[in-house]
Amino acid sequence: MHWHTNLRLPLPAEDGQRWRLGVADDGRIASLQPLPAGSCGAGDDWGGDWLSPAGIDLQINGGLGLPFPDLVPAQLPQLLALLDHLWADGVEAISPTLVTCAVGPLRQALAVLEEARRQHRHGRCRLLGAHLEGPFLAPERRGAHPAEHLAAPSLEALEARIAGFEDAIALVTLAPELPGAAAVIQALHERGVVVCLGHSAADEVAARGGYDRGVTMLTHAFNAMPGLHHRAPGPVGAALDRSEVTVGLIADGVHVAPTMAVLLQRLMPDRVVLVSDALAPYGLPPGDYPWDARTIRVEDGSCRLPDGTLAGTTLGLLDGVVRLAGWTGDDGAAIRAATVLPRQVLGDRRSVAELLIGQPLAEALRWQRPAAGPLGWRRLVAP
Repeated sequence: MHWHTNLRLPLPAEDGQRWRLGVADDGRIASLQPLPAGSCGAGDDWGGDWLSPAGIDLQINGGLGLPFPDLVPAQLPQLLALLDHLWADGVEAISPTLVTCAVGPLRQALAVLEEARRQHRHGRCRLLGAHLEGPFLAPERRGAHPAEHLAAPSLEALEARIAGFEDAIALVTLAPELPGAAAVIQALHERGVVVCLGHSAADEVAARGGYDRGVTMLTHAFNAMPGLHHRAPGPVGAALDRSEVTVGLIADGVHVAPTMAVLLQRLMPDRVVLVSDALAPYGLPPGDYPWDARTIRVEDGSCRLPDGTLAGTTLGLLDGVVRLAGWTGDDGAAIRAATVLPRQVLGDRRSVAELLIGQPLAEALRWQRPAAGPLGWRRLVAP
């Protein structure tokens, strides 16, 4: 057994507790022991660095030039290369996000994703169930989603899209105020799918109605929904006293101003879940790229349509951790928001220690903040 000591874990309401880590001869984490106050214990001294599982991204639309909604079987090697790239970027698993598109391409993309799951191997980012962002969205809040493929919520429209792929869907984003949405929310909830409010015109009352019916997450909070106003709290305000509702946050500093991101994490300290919202140009240099039948411009990590509409990012999930930690000064909460809380959204309620014990130390992340500089991360050994 090899020991590491004086490290921290991204726990809720982190209180400075330090830990001792035991690694078995096979490289797996075998023991995590809290240290008494003032003690370091024997072993390699981490100096207060953090240990966490790798990231989980619940909203990512593609990468390396590959948009998930446009997947065809011939692109399977490119998809597997993207999953390798994500692993190198510290991401253990993703919910591939399929934005609003026609029924045929959607079902084809789901089939390609299913084949990629069958080809998973160690040291490659895993594909979780897909995140369907649309098509049951409010037209006036559709953002960059193509209007021609929006649909009114109905069980028939849902069945046309996911029949045969029911077990391959993890999250669905919709506008709960639309007629017919209640029946769709109930059907998804009964199937164990996480239902998210997004691209919605819901006011506080309509949002609360959605939460009452089983909506448990906000998709990219503040974006494509009414904001937080002192006379109109909107979906974010309606979520403040709903402990079961988590809020997705794009921490690029553009989708949400840093001050509002800090406010959100202070108001909901253990319910902010970081997502990348990365588009197909993730991993590629700045420039103009095709996006469905349109073009998006990538500049400074942001993606915009020609009319200036914000469409997403090209930043990695852990870039958001670094930025959020820089704004809040709370490294542990930022790390937790991308590594532990996404698992809880999908129903994994294990503690941080339970997530880590039995896993190869090489697959975990070590986070450290130098005396002068931003938070950073690395894997201890390449897989």
